[in-house]
Amino acid sequence: MSEEKPLFTDLIGEILKEYSKTGGMDNLPGTGKPLSEEYLSGDVFQNFQRIAREQGYKPYWLELQHEIRDSLQGLHRDIEAGKKRDAELRLKQINDKIYKYNQQCPPPMQKGSVRMENLEAACARWQ
Repeated sequence: MSEEKPLFTDLIGEILKEYSKTGGMDNLPGTGKPLSEEYLSGDVFQNFQRIAREQGYKPYWLELQHEIRDSLQGLHRDIEAGKKRDAELRLKQINDKIYKYNQQCPPPMQKGSVRMENLEAACARWQ
């Protein structure tokens, strides 16, 4: 009789087993301490979000939002200072980031593309 193959490969499980074999799981902070009640109560997803936020994790779309804001403000400052060279190209790059942002962020937070005519208003919207 042949050996049955598993229906799926548990890649993360395999990585953790290998990491554990090399001693990577030894001396972890909090080892042997009971979990607090707040970890065991409420919605698992909300607990994950809270823990991730406490550890400094930002979703990709939020990092992109900050990049877009900074790029818009930089472009606006440069135009105000008379440095209009490559402004259209920079605006196109910003709009490409806005497109990526809209694909990643929650639907109510999606934003429209920016034109030179509405650059100042867009800077205020992206605050």
